[in-house]
Amino acid sequence: MQSIKDTYQRITDTIVEQLEAGTKPWIRPWRGNTRRSSIIPRRATGETYRGINVIMLWVAGQMFGYEENTWMTYRQAQDFGGQVRKGEKGTLVVKYGTFTPKDHEDDEDRAIPYLKGYTVFNVEQIENMPDRFFSPAEELPGNPVPHIETVESFVQNTGASVSYGGTKACYRPSIDDILMPDRTRFDSEVHLYSTLLHEVSHWSGAKHRLDRDLTGRFGSEGYAVEELVAELAASFLCADLGVAHDPRDNTAAYLANWLAVLKNDKRAIITAAAKAQAVAEYLTALQPGAAQGTA
Repeated sequence: MQSIKDTYQRITDTIVEQLEAGTKPWIRPWRGNTRRSSIIPRRATGETYRGINVIMLWVAGQMFGYEENTWMTYRQAQDFGGQVRKGEKGTLVVKYGTFTPKDHEDDEDRAIPYLKGYTVFNVEQIENMPDRFFSPAEELPGNPVPHIETVESFVQNTGASVSYGGTKACYRPSIDDILMPDRTRFDSEVHLYSTLLHEVSHWSGAKHRLDRDLTGRFGSEGYAVEELVAELAASFLCADLGVAHDPRDNTAAYLANWLAVLKNDKRAIITAAAKAQAVAEYLTALQPGAAQGTA
């Protein structure tokens, strides 16, 4: 059985390898089909993966060209009458949990977190699977930037104050608002909405919201971590809203900063992904009807 340390290190090594190659694995992690149901990776049950597992499966999907987004274990495939093809390589995902030593079973504070890795396969790696696990062969009519009105409504429903003008995109904690460049300055709607969701993700970190540390300056570890959280959260939100994610403003300096953090702390990417998941869930919970949907 692999140790916790090995699992953290394997995940971090995978992300570092992508960044060193100049690829951000959370950017536009889907191919031709952009239907909402097919973007976030799903389990055999239809439940969506979360946090770092989303990123790991996006990486694998890009590396091996999978268009389907359903993943399952070897045994699950067999339970559905399928068989993983000989020679296929699985993808690492993780399960979070805690355990309490026997001599402290009555003390909740003694619970120790653990991270257990296991292997899943994309349905494209499995033979004889039921048709329901695959998308229809025909593509839906193409719209290069689908559901833009949905994004506008999503941001409006959060209650964030957003103003357009100038040349800079930023969240300003001192006055609790988001400043965006004039719309005409963006190369495309894809760029605009990726940037907007990134800044709304920063907005979620205010003390009276999710209370993250927003005090870091560029070049500091705290700044790099918060930028990574916002970038991952924006990628999750773009995927869930059915739009491409391409902020374009993360230069080589950002990549170098992230690499320094990830190499210094092998838990950093997992922590950032978990915080990004919390951001996405917090902003989604602000939408009309969200409470009823989660009951």
